[in-house]
Amino acid sequence: MPKPLPGPSRLSQILKNLNRAPRPTLVGVRGITLTLARRNDHFGARYFLKDDLPRIRYANPKLDIQVNKFSKTKEETWQPELLLEFSDGRKQCLNIHNKWSSRIFQELMDVAGGNSWTRWKTERREAGLPAVDGPPEKHATGAAAVLP
Repeated sequence: MPKPLPGPSRLSQILKNLNRAPRPTLVGVRGITLTLARRNDHFGARYFLKDDLPRIRYANPKLDIQVNKFSKTKEETWQPELLLEFSDGRKQCLNIHNKWSSRIFQELMDVAGGNSWTRWKTERREAGLPAVDGPPEKHATGAAAVLP
């Protein structure tokens, strides 16, 4: 009896995730600083760190990426932030508070994704698909939002 073939290796699964479309190439960005709570808050930012930042690092190996995780008590009310530093010296802070990781990724790409990101969004829109796959955006009431 022939021996069954093993499934995909862990490494092949990691590479498949790192190379999935859209490729997050950032144009004109020198550095990214992500600041978030170490635990119990800022869930979208934490998922962005886990799911999207490795892909961004893989696509932009020279990009300076810094992650600051701070302890946060329930009484404190500071919000997570994503700070972009551009090659021309400009800085821009993205509001990532109470946003899904997929929404954070989309907003980052809208700011720095360049022409390839614009083409990707156009192709997806023409196919009737969202720019990025992810959970449906929700309003505070829990009703699904209709995205442009």
